[in-house]
Amino acid sequence: MEILDIAGLSMGMSQAKAVTDVSMAMLAKSLDMVENLGDGMVDMMQRSMMENSVAPNLGGNIDIMI
Repeated sequence: MEILDIAGLSMGMSQAKAVTDVSMAMLAKSLDMVENLGDGMVDMMQRSMMENSVAPNLGGNIDIMI
């Protein structure tokens, strides 16, 4: 193997590692965001259940006239 081949291989491996590191960081950020959205949905559902228990007759029917 020539020295240029080794240098090129080293650069290629370094670039591949950088791409992998960025991908992993983006995946971690996406997972955090999805977890926060899930927590928000659970909070909304709990608030909705609380509203129904306070006034169970509100919001259950829709009146439409044509």
